[in-house]
Amino acid sequence: MNNKRRGIPFFYKLLGSVIVLILCFALSMIFGAAETTLHDLWLALTSDVTDNDKALILREIRMPRELAAILIGAAFAVSGAIMQGVTRNPLADPGLLGLTSGASMALAIAFAFFPGLSYFGIMIAGFLGAALGAALVILLGSVSRGSLSPVRIVLAGAAVSAFLYAVSSGVSIVFKISKDVTMWTAGGLIGTTWGQLQAIGPVILIGIVGALLLSNQVSILSLSDDVATGLGQKLVLIKSILFIIVIVLTGAAVALVGSMAFVGLMIPHIVRMIVGTDYRYVLPFSAITGATFMLLADTLGRSINSPYETPVVAIVAMLGLPFFLLVVRKGGKAAS
Repeated sequence: MNNKRRGIPFFYKLLGSVIVLILCFALSMIFGAAETTLHDLWLALTSDVTDNDKALILREIRMPRELAAILIGAAFAVSGAIMQGVTRNPLADPGLLGLTSGASMALAIAFAFFPGLSYFGIMIAGFLGAALGAALVILLGSVSRGSLSPVRIVLAGAAVSAFLYAVSSGVSIVFKISKDVTMWTAGGLIGTTWGQLQAIGPVILIGIVGALLLSNQVSILSLSDDVATGLGQKLVLIKSILFIIVIVLTGAAVALVGSMAFVGLMIPHIVRMIVGTDYRYVLPFSAITGATFMLLADTLGRSINSPYETPVVAIVAMLGLPFFLLVVRKGGKAAS
């Protein structure tokens, strides 16, 4: 594995990334339509005062929103890193391979047939939809002869995503729930509540911990199946567990924030440029970098046209599309 770029010990890189994450969290809490100060933030974090409007805004509106940004950024980044490592496909991303569109379709169906569904039920629907989307992409990509190349998988993902979004739109129109579905699945953090975080946050954290525990197995799988078999790894079992972790992380993230692409593509490539290709380092660093990226994207979305908001999914797409084209142009080796 190529870790020649790791001149600085990993611990210091990780420590530096955590410090940057904390600073970005503080900035994202302070900046917004309502002017607040560090003192207001301190009150929101350390007291339960109810007579300070700004502290209440920070505690009840911005804090759950930014914590959600941290969770979904980490979830999408770790999912993308696992998919790229296990499939050895540099273009793998939950948003490009049908997982997020599948989860969005499942949410639309859940809203149509189970309108009173709890947050936990919505999350389960997200899991099932993400699994269906991934299965359809693999099935479609395997139909024709030849190897399952990265570009073929992405094309299959685009086709499946278009189909699943069409189904989602059709269900929304027929059952007159377009507004509800759009607000939930449009890829935004507006209106995130503490209740959503309490239901979905622990699942994302458990998924990330599970991914970190299997990071060494991902490193071995990223070499080749033959090497993994030679080292005694149970391929089917390990890949199945990792696939379930990707489904859980993606489904939970979509249930929390809606569809979003490119985070899982960009972050692992950027991280490999910093820490090398050993997934024992890539996965934890991806979690922190993905969280930091989403904090910055959300803050930018709230600030560039204040008091109006630019959808965070648009910010991510504007950054992600050129990156995607760069990876394609260089045959997926830009950051490996």
